[in-house]
Amino acid sequence: MNELCKIIREMVIPNFMNIRTSLRTYDRDALCCGSPCWRWAYHAIHSADKWFINPCVYDEPPFHEEGMDNPDNPTTVVLSDEQLLEYLDAVEKKTLDYIDSLTDEMLYECPENCEYTRMELVLRQFRHISFHTGMLNGQTALATGKFPMWVSQADKYVDDGIFFGRYRKGQVTK
Repeated sequence: MNELCKIIREMVIPNFMNIRTSLRTYDRDALCCGSPCWRWAYHAIHSADKWFINPCVYDEPPFHEEGMDNPDNPTTVVLSDEQLLEYLDAVEKKTLDYIDSLTDEMLYECPENCEYTRMELVLRQFRHISFHTGMLNGQTALATGKFPMWVSQADKYVDDGIFFGRYRKGQVTK
């Protein structure tokens, strides 16, 4: 039985839904700690891409430039929100496929050349994605006075294009 893997899968989907909402509602050019928000979004997505599975055996995406994952580093690459969302979709699929390939026993093992167990890598990314989602949503709340919706359970999500004023259980306020 893969109970832990099943729970991880069920919990990671809202994480991706929440950062996706952040990307649909934020001001990409607003500065946060000196860098535009889109750079922080890329940082979070890239980290999920690299660290959910195995940071020691990883190929950078084709558009990546050395150091681009650190928002403090200058870069000549500028990704559109459409590109960021496409990258997020690819990372989510890759992550879910990976989780589906695991057994609960494998969570206690370290992947190739990595000092962390698979469970540690997963938990680190849960924390990291949630942190940066909150950071981006905080910027949106400051700019608009409204906090983007937050999904706790994927099965409670209503996909109707309303990103503000929603309670966690699918109700909409006027």
